[in-house]
Amino acid sequence: MFSKHDAKGLNVTEIPGEHSLGNDDEKSTVPAKYRGTDADKDDMVVLGRVQVLRRNFNFPTMLGFASTVLVAWEILPVISVYALEDGGTAIIFWGLIAGIIGMTFVYASLAEMASMFPTAGGQYHWVSELAPPKMQKGLSYVVGWLTMMGWQVYLAGICFMVGSCIQGLIVLNNLDTYVFQAWHGTLLTIAVILFVSLFNTLLAARLPLIEGVLLILHMAGLFAIIIPLWVMAPRGNVRDTLFTFTTTGGWPNLGLASMIGMVNPIGVLVGEEVKDAGIVLPRALIWSVVPNGIMALIMGATFVFCIGDIDDVLASPTSFARDQGVPFSGWLSHVSPGWNIPIRAVFVSVVISTLLSFINIGSYVALNAINSLGVVSLLVSYTVTITCLVWRRLAGAPLPPRKWSLGRFGLAVNLIALAFVLPVLFFAFWPLAKDVTAAGFNWSSVMFVSILLIALLYYIFRARHVYVGPVMLVKRDL
Repeated sequence: MFSKHDAKGLNVTEIPGEHSLGNDDEKSTVPAKYRGTDADKDDMVVLGRVQVLRRNFNFPTMLGFASTVLVAWEILPVISVYALEDGGTAIIFWGLIAGIIGMTFVYASLAEMASMFPTAGGQYHWVSELAPPKMQKGLSYVVGWLTMMGWQVYLAGICFMVGSCIQGLIVLNNLDTYVFQAWHGTLLTIAVILFVSLFNTLLAARLPLIEGVLLILHMAGLFAIIIPLWVMAPRGNVRDTLFTFTTTGGWPNLGLASMIGMVNPIGVLVGEEVKDAGIVLPRALIWSVVPNGIMALIMGATFVFCIGDIDDVLASPTSFARDQGVPFSGWLSHVSPGWNIPIRAVFVSVVISTLLSFINIGSYVALNAINSLGVVSLLVSYTVTITCLVWRRLAGAPLPPRKWSLGRFGLAVNLIALAFVLPVLFFAFWPLAKDVTAAGFNWSSVMFVSILLIALLYYIFRARHVYVGPVMLVKRDL
């Protein structure tokens, strides 16, 4: 296997016969009706992959999937409890507006890359093709770990939110008899993890239909929640709600406190194989962030106007591998024939999410730490990926053909996306309060560095010998 580079640094890999896909469409264990369009098959040939996952999502069902991954308006009232401490109701509202605008540029950049490289590998594959040749291997390896870490902790975080909401409902309905215990929340979280894992394994073939139904519930549910609040809840006045910034975290500067608190409403906007992925995936990305951002803004406005006294709320008893880049990658990346889902990887996700749920027992700000780690991990992966695209554009090297393009505005969109993401990354590691205790410390910084250290050690002792990066499998003519 060898590669050649043009005068501007574009990597074009040539692959000898033993790696060439040739007739590998016949080797796929995926039923023919789930192999997608001819364009999808051509993409798999270019990317050097044999299809092992079902392409059973179209645009509406993929939009449903993307919307239920974001669950922006649903989790906003839960996550915003932390923003109330730093910035108050005003930062929730204005943070959402800033998030919708900023993340639109980020997702537009990602959407274009998804159209260039329509693969389940996502960011680590994009970096592998776009980065400077000498940095492709290392950067794609790091971004692969960041993406894996981000989605893994988000899974744990969402399950933790659901478990905490269930526990909160128990408290509200049994104020005199139920004694709140942190470990109860952990057990409920584990139960949710097991349920969703079984759901996504046993009903995997039915997910497109389910996602379509959930998209309807996702939209209708917003009005089922906000209309009773509009009619029955007390209202705050516009000046205090939208233009009065507050902090109970002890920060001497309201601007600093607000920047820390703004990470949480923006975090709700961070967040499967599809037919004709080159066009369906980018469209789904864009159509998920804008409408869901608007829905989150509607929920956010309702939340901040109807929340009542902030001190009472805060005192409430219910405020809560396939490229051999990871250990045992060969075992983890196995996709069971007939099932066409990575059951082993699902099992590992269950174990990791279960372990993360135990953080709740020792720290009341566990959810904030987990959410911050997920936000940081994915935003760093976005930053590296978009930076590589900017480098490619500035170098003047040709980009792969794509069905969805930013055209002449591409560089400007990419630069605005980076300018938005970097401050959010900086403040995502800050604690909620100035006087830090062990329980109130933002442990996401420790977890982030620890996981990257594990990744580095694994790279030194193992991965550098076996990991070559997706670009080495690519067979692309530009």
